[in-house]
Amino acid sequence: MKDIIKIGSIAEVHQFLGLAKPKHPLISVIRVADIIKDLDVDNLRYSLGLYQISLKDNCPFTIVNYGRNSYDYQEGTMVFTAPNQVLEFKKNQIAEEDKGWSLAFHPDLIRKSELGKTIDNYSFFSYASNEALHLSDEERKTVTEIVEKIEKEFSTNIDAHSQTLIISNLELLLNYCVRFYDRQFYTRTNLNQDLASQFEQLLKDYYQQDKQLEFGIPTVQYCGEAMNMSPKYLSDLLRKETGQSTQDHIHQYIIEKAKNRLLNSTESASEIAYALGFEYPQYFSKIFKKKTTMSPNEFRQSLN
Repeated sequence: MKDIIKIGSIAEVHQFLGLAKPKHPLISVIRVADIIKDLDVDNLRYSLGLYQISLKDNCPFTIVNYGRNSYDYQEGTMVFTAPNQVLEFKKNQIAEEDKGWSLAFHPDLIRKSELGKTIDNYSFFSYASNEALHLSDEERKTVTEIVEKIEKEFSTNIDAHSQTLIISNLELLLNYCVRFYDRQFYTRTNLNQDLASQFEQLLKDYYQQDKQLEFGIPTVQYCGEAMNMSPKYLSDLLRKETGQSTQDHIHQYIIEKAKNRLLNSTESASEIAYALGFEYPQYFSKIFKKKTTMSPNEFRQSLN
């Protein structure tokens, strides 16, 4: 297995790419055209201790072994990676021209800001690379203009306002990407319209095969992998389509099965909990009460 190259700072990124020293220690914008000809990244595995937002345009590289999928960059696609994810690149034929860029920033840049508190809400940092954001020409222009503002801000003389303006524009960029992802979800409704029913069937199969007795209740991670999606992407799609997250759907499905057993058997609440895959009956009772406002025994008594 190839060694993983670990890169933990903006300075190390520039050094690895053969670029001049960065103009800011915590953030940088790298133009693909500036590095593409001299960079040999064929079959390179690396772990970047930074957030990275990349716009690819005619890129000659394929990400492999990331999020269980390979992904060939298409014109005008954005990929978001959180710190310490391992990626592997395979080189394809050289592109004559590439207008793509990568914006990388260290977690320390936003650590004391409001964005530092909310960065985990931008779930696309946890999407697999095959769940990239595909931009229209106008959308690509919008995000590129914001990135150019960020670059201009950290490239000029740093003053008392620089940090605030850099972070504000970074947050603006992320919020536009939220909007564009929402547009992508909606425009792909025909592709995703059966998602809820497919997910329901996945849960049915899980219990019909008694997997819960061996593995416990189905996890969000399991469901994502079974549907060939990252857990965050699956949850966001379900929320757009049904208003409920993956975890909500799992719990709701289990509660419905529990109700049927409570009404049609003499099993105790603990026996039903174990049969449904719960390791601890108390956890089952907690979820049941949260969803129905009653304990399992109260529910059984209310209908007798």
